[in-house]
Amino acid sequence: MSIDLSGLDATAQADLVRKGDVSAVELVEAAVSRIEKVNPELNAVITPLFDKARTQAGGKLEPGPFRGVPFLLKDLGATSAGDPLHSGMQLMKKLGFVAPDDTYLTRKFREAGFILLGKTNTPEIGLAATTEPLAYGPTRNPWNRAHSAGGSSGGSAAAVAARLVPAAHANDGGGSIRIPASECGIVGLKPSRGRVSLGPLFGEAWHGLAIEGAVTISVRDAAAILDAICGPMPGDPYFAPPPHRPFLEEVGRDPGRLRIGLMTERPAKRTAVHAECVRAVERTGRLLQSLGHRVEVSHPEAFDDPDMTSHLERVIVTHAAQTLDFIGRALGQPLKAEDVEPYTWRLAAEGTKVSGIDYVTSADWVHGWSRRMAAWWAEGFDLLLTPTIAEPPPRLGDLGGPGGDPSARWHRNLEVIPFTPAFNSSPNNAPPPWGRWISAKRSWKSAAAPAIAASSCPLN
Repeated sequence: MSIDLSGLDATAQADLVRKGDVSAVELVEAAVSRIEKVNPELNAVITPLFDKARTQAGGKLEPGPFRGVPFLLKDLGATSAGDPLHSGMQLMKKLGFVAPDDTYLTRKFREAGFILLGKTNTPEIGLAATTEPLAYGPTRNPWNRAHSAGGSSGGSAAAVAARLVPAAHANDGGGSIRIPASECGIVGLKPSRGRVSLGPLFGEAWHGLAIEGAVTISVRDAAAILDAICGPMPGDPYFAPPPHRPFLEEVGRDPGRLRIGLMTERPAKRTAVHAECVRAVERTGRLLQSLGHRVEVSHPEAFDDPDMTSHLERVIVTHAAQTLDFIGRALGQPLKAEDVEPYTWRLAAEGTKVSGIDYVTSADWVHGWSRRMAAWWAEGFDLLLTPTIAEPPPRLGDLGGPGGDPSARWHRNLEVIPFTPAFNSSPNNAPPPWGRWISAKRSWKSAAAPAIAASSCPLN
């Protein structure tokens, strides 16, 4: 039978394998063929692992829900034993660094049945809202190759949007799942803090701001993958409350009539975002109203607190400094300015200036701010509808790449992503409202719990 495999989501591909209509080898070969044809234009996949994937596909397959389905790992966070791990760094690439072990997350991807085809591009240690590392060059947006695919999971998002694979690993410390999902027109959910283990090496990342997950073609894949990777592992310092039922069972459930806040201005500054992004949010709001939900212009008052950004910055730059120290110890040599990009070095240098007292003060401030944010939902709102980013996907070179003043580049990145970082620090409440997604799935592409983030309009 003739099947266009590239148009199928991971669930549909797994069904074909389960029924015997397609073999895992055929899925892998189809994905490899598409990567070889399309990737030279996109630069999304930087480390092919095709031979290992073929061997795995031809052997005994794991009996998980995605048995035999091709998958990609972002080259940051989830490591695979014996495979290159460069984290967007020229030095790690030059030294040929390889990961000694699988993380718990990688093991869960394997146990789910996924076959790992390779690694995807990422900015150096994940610090930018675009994927343009000097080590590997820029990942290009499949909709318009002159524009960014977002970051820091831009390689994974571009690969999924171009249907190189139906799903790929991603992670998010300030929007790094949601931003590229929006810019590439796919589904990206940032799971709740503690939903996915960061072990065995780490208990948390960026003081809990950074979360592991995936980008997908469909909402049902996002739910089913979260079912496969969620849950505590031995030694985790904390974990999110277990869901009432599998996330996949929430897809399509009637959520009842929801009260939804709509926000189209930048938080704190209360200035306008790009007209295309406003239209995307308003269009989604009208759709939600047509489905019987109550939509009103409202958002948490705490979202406008101008101090939030500076406290989050303090936490992030401190962890940037710690990350470079950690990598230096793993490589057996302290890192110097010439070992990393100027942008990375500048942020890490700011982190070395933060005292322990100042760091804890900012962490405590963010916790208090999160409670003020949560009060808005406690007052009766179910969802907050916002743009994902404040403008359509920027042109390559605007947020990253060689040259440019590092401080100016940092502030330009923040200018583009005023909405997403807040929800990395927001508290865990109920499990993500999967049933509530379906009402709007045709008009928006990416989401943040507890906020829905409307997709910016893809460029043609």
